[in-house]
Amino acid sequence: MKQFRVGIIGATGMVGQRFATLLEHHPWFHVTALAASARSAGKTYEEAVGGRWLMQTPMPESMKNMVIFNAEEDVEKVVDLVDFVFCAVNMDKEKIRALEELYAKHECPVMSNNSAHRGTPDVPMIIPEINASHAEVIPAQRKRLGTKKGFISVKSNCSLQSYVPAIQPLMPLHVTKALACTYQAISGAGKTFQTFPEILDNVIPYIGGEEEKSENEPMKIWGHVENGRIINATSPQITSQCLRVPVSDGHMAAVFVSFEKPATMEEIIERWETYEGEPQRLQLPSAPKQFLHYFHENDRPQPRLDRNLENGMAVSIGRLRPDTQYTIKFVCLSHNTLRGAAGGAVLMAELLAAKGYLE
Repeated sequence: MKQFRVGIIGATGMVGQRFATLLEHHPWFHVTALAASARSAGKTYEEAVGGRWLMQTPMPESMKNMVIFNAEEDVEKVVDLVDFVFCAVNMDKEKIRALEELYAKHECPVMSNNSAHRGTPDVPMIIPEINASHAEVIPAQRKRLGTKKGFISVKSNCSLQSYVPAIQPLMPLHVTKALACTYQAISGAGKTFQTFPEILDNVIPYIGGEEEKSENEPMKIWGHVENGRIINATSPQITSQCLRVPVSDGHMAAVFVSFEKPATMEEIIERWETYEGEPQRLQLPSAPKQFLHYFHENDRPQPRLDRNLENGMAVSIGRLRPDTQYTIKFVCLSHNTLRGAAGGAVLMAELLAAKGYLE
């Protein structure tokens, strides 16, 4: 595989830091530029982050002395140094849309962890194991942007990374509706227990905008490409409740699913355990060997025990049972800053590289 020079836009934030650690030894991607806000610009990465390094692994030595660019003002300098960028910034949505399109129009593909373009019809929102084919919309997006190489591809919200993958292998059973109650880790808000002490001994039953994303974004993922845009699916209908819980990493969901075709519990588990997508078939560097793992123990999965399964890129499922109101119910778990954020974006970039979209 060709070697790619990559940049991290928003390098000083929690997701940006996760990108840095994931890319430190990546076999295809090599970090050649870091960018952040004006207050960090001109400082080295080590100076800009200071005591706010939030990862358990140290800051990569190769990046410590890299000078931070201004993400908004130094676009031309950044794109001269990279083949594409990862973007995870904390800005107003309209500003993010404009910033990502600016990079794309400078012929720099953008792998976005932001929500700003998730609703844009010609921007693919890719979970690589589920809707890799949505990359087919990229030529239409390039036509709209007036680019030859530049485009934007986004990853979905972290909340649904646990239950949408678990529902996917059941779709041939004609899934009609699902209910998901999510229990979301504080790193999803960019927090640690030190910066978010009010979460200790507590549960907060509201996460702004999360339920709308959890219910609507799966419709785009399960949609199809038609006439240069992604047409959203209309089923299965999803309803959700999203809670913030005192867990550092790992989003859990209690899920209830109805479907029309009969299936035994054993058949459902087999569907999960044998499911694979494009990343597994292509043997992409960040892909888990087994995407969905089922635990037969009554008390699994658990965030502390299972969030790092397959380097945090697998989804764990357990407690499958028949239900009285829906057809089945189960619990599932994913690592929200690996599979659900930076890791998912790196895997998406690997997929697009393997398919030639980053050339």
